[in-house]
Order: sequence, then C-alpha cells, then structure tokens
Amino acid sequence: MIALKVNEVKSFMNGFVAGTLFDPFLTVEGLVVTSITYNFDGALNQEFYDEEKNDPAPPYKYQPWSDTKAAVFSLIKGTKTPICLRFMLALKPEKATEMLSRQIQDEDFSYVKNLLLTVKYENGAITLTTGTSYNSFVMSHDADNIWDKNIQKYLAGKGIDFEIIS
Repeated sequence: MIALKVNEVKSFMNGFVAGTLFDPFLTVEGLVVTSITYNFDGALNQEFYDEEKNDPAPPYKYQPWSDTKAAVFSLIKGTKTPICLRFMLALKPEKATEMLSRQIQDEDFSYVKNLLLTVKYENGAITLTTGTSYNSFVMSHDADNIWDKNIQKYLAGKGIDFEIIS
C-alpha cells in the first residue's frame, strides 16, 4: 500500500470527473460533502435490471466509474469547492488480471478480490491510496507490489504529477 499526493489538483479533477482518466475503474463507494453529504455504495442492484425485457445487468458487481462520474460532476459543479470528496475505486477485474499476469506468468491470481484506489480530496489536496483486497489469507504480497508500481506508471503515463508520501 502506498499513498500519493497529487501536485496539480485542478488538472487531476478535470481528468477524474470530466475526462476518461479513471474509466478502467469501478465505483465501490463514494462520499461527496458540499452543503449536504452524499454517501453512496457503488454496488449494482441486480433486481433493477430485467433480462426478459432485454435489459441485462452489467457484467460487474460495481458500477463503472464512467457511469458514476456525471452524477458526481453534477453534485460538485458550481462556484464553491466541495468540503470533501472520497471515492474507493476498484480496477476492472479483467484489467487487474491482465496487469498481474503480465508481471508474473504462470501464477493464478484468483486469490485477489480487488485492486483498490482511494481518491480523497480534502483541505485543497488530493491523496491517492492503493490497496488490495483478497478472497482469503495470503502469504505473498506480490499483487500489492505489482499494483503499487503499476498505478504509479499509469498516472505518470497520463501526465499526473504526484509524489509518494508513504
């Protein structure tokens, strides 16, 4: 697990809520604090969808960030800056498996439940914190290390200026 401080808040937020920066992620949960507090769970309600009416449920447990960000943008747009934003995102499972398998061939990473990224805006600063959730106890933390290195590479490749704070 690592924590990163984003150095250019405005450009990051533009990519986060108006761009495609985090489209490879799913929304696990979110918190938006403005004049009131919006707290939501990103888990999809399967009963909302109707297979018989050709309205199939999405293939994920959580809503894609690409479908969440417009609602978040509508909550924060305006002249006042939000007091706090906090989102837990999970890399889409197929992207996670592809990334992990590219680093270590012939290892079954089915023990990895989610590769997580917490995005937090508070007091004018943005911090990103990585995490890994597992389906069971594991001795190896290879997945953690791979995720930590790859999220840094991903952000740098997207032009996000950051520094490691822990």
